[in-house]
Amino acid sequence: MNHNSINLHSIETASKDELQSLQLERMQWTLKHAYENVSHYQQAFDTVGAHPDDCQSLADLAKFPFTIKQDLRANYPFGMFAVPREEVVRIHASSGTTGKPTVVGYTQKDVDTWAEVCARSIWASGGRPGDVVHVAYGYGLFTGGLGAHYGAEKLGCTVIPVSGGMTERQVQLIQDFEPRVIMITPSYLLVLADEFAKQGLDARKTSLQVGIFGAEPWTPKMRGEIEQLFGMDAVDIYGLSEIIGPGVANECAREKDGLYVWEDHFYPEVIDPETGEVLPDGEKGELVFTSLTKEAFPVIRYRTRDLTRLLPGGNRAMRRMEKVIGRSDDMMIVRGVNVFPTQIEEILLEDSKLSPNYQIELTREERLDVMTLLIEPKESGLSDSMLQESSGRLSQQVKSRIGVSVQVQMQPIGGVERSMGKARRIVDKRPKV
Repeated sequence: MNHNSINLHSIETASKDELQSLQLERMQWTLKHAYENVSHYQQAFDTVGAHPDDCQSLADLAKFPFTIKQDLRANYPFGMFAVPREEVVRIHASSGTTGKPTVVGYTQKDVDTWAEVCARSIWASGGRPGDVVHVAYGYGLFTGGLGAHYGAEKLGCTVIPVSGGMTERQVQLIQDFEPRVIMITPSYLLVLADEFAKQGLDARKTSLQVGIFGAEPWTPKMRGEIEQLFGMDAVDIYGLSEIIGPGVANECAREKDGLYVWEDHFYPEVIDPETGEVLPDGEKGELVFTSLTKEAFPVIRYRTRDLTRLLPGGNRAMRRMEKVIGRSDDMMIVRGVNVFPTQIEEILLEDSKLSPNYQIELTREERLDVMTLLIEPKESGLSDSMLQESSGRLSQQVKSRIGVSVQVQMQPIGGVERSMGKARRIVDKRPKV
């Protein structure tokens, strides 16, 4: 089967029928490829009595089992690969802080696919050939940096591969190389904003016009904050290494109302996280992806833990997914109430005196969970009474809108932990049962 038979332009403007016909053909190929070459999938399919030949329509995908992160760990290092190791040109391994690492791999064609969907994503964000693109996503282990990098090169941009950290140097490079586009996590851009201010520079006067943000959930309010700080368009990119990396879906800069899923390569479903039942488009649940063209590392119905819903495509046959602002594994259960960091972020950013840097600490006192919110003032010179008023209002708003008590602790400017890449919003110090 020729996966390159439809070029970027024609598939983006294809009819729904054309797109679905291509998806079915590629889905059938993927199921067969995984079943014949990965013993995990052969066993998993056989266990539920599903065979690749049973897939005669897109809806038939629901007959096949889910894949979860634990399956990847159980088959460490190369058990999930569907091609001989010699055909794999790149391997990414997670840092494996909990249990065994997870490993993904790419053939040369997979890398080319990744570059293509990332190029599409940068274009949708407003990036154009010839732009200078500053890539501040990580380049090591499990990484978005390389996907972003290859995509920008494919589009014909000039790429500055910086990765995370060396914040002072990053500010200098932005000043010197004048990138038009930056690819970065929202939390790390806030760190760069702090550094600009420290150096007495106006972040709004930089060359940056487009920010492509991913790797962590962030709210529309945070988008507003960033757009104001830098005077740029802040656009959302989505992806995870298990599916391919960044570039699975992306917002259009003009609309900013959901991310177009590149459905010719990745088939999305939304399921009820409790029952596993497939939900109709428009209903909120857990996002599940099946790869349609990956050779080295096909994934069948991978549970992402991201919570969203699928929406109609607007000006494309491909559907959009609503911006992910919560993950089922990000969810805190505090005294029986489900809380997501982004819910707190939204309330925090309503107060112009407070910085968008924050961290949530969970502890347990006398069998009761305690949630502490560490925050900072946005600028120095605010009186204690003003800061107390802000802290009190924040605590009251969280209680009335989310239904959970929170202790607010004001830190000095720079006192909240900064991220050099992906934000660590929750520090759970509760005893492990």
